Amino acid sequence: MTRRIDDYAIIGDCQTAALVSRSGSIVWLCLPRFDSASVFASLLGNEENGRWSIAPRHESFVASRSYREGTLILETTFRTPSGSAMLVDFMPPCDGLSSLVRIVVGLEGSVDFAFDLAMRFDYGRSIPWVRRVDDRTMTAIAGPDALVLRSPVELRGEDMHTKGEFAVASGERIAFTLAHQPSHLPPFDGTDPEAGLADTERFWREFSDRCPDVGAWTKEVKRSLVTLKALTYAPTGGIVAAATTSLPETMGGERNWDYRFCWLRDATLTLMAFMDLGYFEEADAWRSWLMRAVAGDPAQMQIMYGVAGERHLLEWHVPWLDGFRASRPVRIGNAAAEQFQIDVYGEVADMLLQARSGGLAPHPRSAAVARVVMPFLEEVWRRPDEGIWEVRGDRRHFVHSKVMAWVAFDRSARMAAETEGGEILFERWRRIADEIRADVIENGFDEDLGSFVQSYGSKALDASLLHIPMTGFLPADDPRVVGTVRAIEERLMRDGFVLRYDTGETDDGLSGEEGAFLACSFWLADVYILQNRYEDALRLFERLIAVSNDLGLLAEEYDPRNREMLGNFPQAFSHVGLIVTALNLSRAKGPADERAEAETIAATDA
Repeated sequence: MTRRIDDYAIIGDCQTAALVSRSGSIVWLCLPRFDSASVFASLLGNEENGRWSIAPRHESFVASRSYREGTLILETTFRTPSGSAMLVDFMPPCDGLSSLVRIVVGLEGSVDFAFDLAMRFDYGRSIPWVRRVDDRTMTAIAGPDALVLRSPVELRGEDMHTKGEFAVASGERIAFTLAHQPSHLPPFDGTDPEAGLADTERFWREFSDRCPDVGAWTKEVKRSLVTLKALTYAPTGGIVAAATTSLPETMGGERNWDYRFCWLRDATLTLMAFMDLGYFEEADAWRSWLMRAVAGDPAQMQIMYGVAGERHLLEWHVPWLDGFRASRPVRIGNAAAEQFQIDVYGEVADMLLQARSGGLAPHPRSAAVARVVMPFLEEVWRRPDEGIWEVRGDRRHFVHSKVMAWVAFDRSARMAAETEGGEILFERWRRIADEIRADVIENGFDEDLGSFVQSYGSKALDASLLHIPMTGFLPADDPRVVGTVRAIEERLMRDGFVLRYDTGETDDGLSGEEGAFLACSFWLADVYILQNRYEDALRLFERLIAVSNDLGLLAEEYDPRNREMLGNFPQAFSHVGLIVTALNLSRAKGPADERAEAETIAATDA
């Protein structure tokens, strides 16, 4: 059977995460952090690259799955001719050491199970030294890392795998734990599986029960909130774009990237999603992470950082992994961290303004950051850059980048106007914002197309142009915005979903096509709302929800022709988009209206 990206579920402990297949196999897990080397990598290779399978021995079993309401506890139910059983998978909230718990619960009759564990460190390359500590405990060591397996079932070594068989009858519960620790320390006491289950359920329910009513979409919003929390590195508050690397944007192609890092471009909408739902602690943690990450010389500000703010994200290829459905190369690290992208400065300024407007206490360094960053941006906003989509071709004058430079000066001017003694800075930054706006309107709008374009002098379109009304650069009903939306509908939509850009028109330095970008499709729904096209927004939103997998999870992209997800999974940007659009649809004034307000500038030509 052909594997699909939407076949998987995520479990995690807010420091790392694992992917679980429909048949009960854990195929991806990096320890001790999201961006650490994996111990299970069969997702990107085969079972010899690491996996943990617990599944019925009878080949004709039927599996179904669901999360416990409001949690990240996965329950997979197996039905066989002899009976049925449930596999409960979870990772207890991390207290410094990650552990994975799997409890097999007998439901009806009796079910025979096969246990097959292949532990492989260093992205599937290093086979550990496995030894038995006692009748219930085994350790696996490779260099600095150790895994401690505790099992009530007798296991044996076979062909570099740890295997066993057992049966579970109705009412029985058989629990396994796998914990990570430094290899130089003696095995720590294991997690009590049942106590860990209770603690894990309590942790997630306390988080998700705070979610307010969002009308018909409360269930989807709550699942997206839980997913965002699962992608949060709790020690720092950083949110990774996805839990995976190198899940392809084109099956069999080279558009495979490592997304286990934190992008600044997600900052404002993520912050607003948290604040508009009342999650101010999470919003403040995200803002604090960002302010630490960008501290320093503004010329060195990056588009992304590691989960603790690391800057060196060296990109390299893993030659021993074949890739998901032969999609190569498998990449570790991300060279886009070294790119120059002007939009990130606007994202930081917008985030700071929205944090203040949303009720967060002022950050102690926000004014100082503005005074350092804005003079630098004043010097560089006219330069070409790589743009929001991190193209690996030549730098260009991307319209979105210029718009976000305008956002930086517009938001900084607004904040200066509210600051004692900020009149001089207000006037200066307001003037520069006006200058940028005039430049974009003169060079970024194509009269023949009746639309803004991807970059100065280009005829190509780009879904990032939807940020023109979303940021308040121009009103949503401005004829130039209306024309841009119409052009995107005509040229960038495929079967009702939005492409980032047409890869046939835009040289991004890569071969092949890609799928529709889900976040961009949510943006279009948000712009429809700003244009009072509520029914169009609703239809698009319901179409987007319908492509979620059976657990409510979304990847980065979607292939409408083959009806399957593409790209890394689950994707924070997609789930933020779902939350924001649901709020826009369900509230008289949602995040779209809040962000698009541009009270300090007239909506007329400069």
